[in-house]
Amino acid sequence: MVKIIIVNGPNLNLLGEREPDIYGYDSLEQINNWIKNHDSCKNVDIEFFQSNSEGKIIDFLHKKRKEADFCIINAGALTHYSYSLRDAISASQLETIEVHLSDIHSRENFRKTSVIKNVCIGQFFGQGKQSYIAAIEHILEKK
Repeated sequence: MVKIIIVNGPNLNLLGEREPDIYGYDSLEQINNWIKNHDSCKNVDIEFFQSNSEGKIIDFLHKKRKEADFCIINAGALTHYSYSLRDAISASQLETIEVHLSDIHSRENFRKTSVIKNVCIGQFFGQGKQSYIAAIEHILEKK
């Protein structure tokens, strides 16, 4: 069974409340439950993690680097400037996919830059919660 960690960064705990016209009306808990119960995830062991703290996310990646097969990360705003997170993804040696609910390339200029993109094996964005499933299906096709 494939083990995937799904990491969600700062402010994603406010999904469903924060700018729902951009990020959707589902809470993070609802999205996590939807992912767990999705047909694509029947033979996948998924562990979810969310933190508003960059350091806690990095510590989690360090801890899970030998326990998981893949990582899916929605790093939120850390995507655009966190070289520490970029280095942690690289150091983990986990095949990692970057996801975003919104289309980061059609928003503010600062959101168009991803400092983690080059240490990830793929990027899915602009599909709402379906971005996570697209990433999982990409992983399963690779396996």
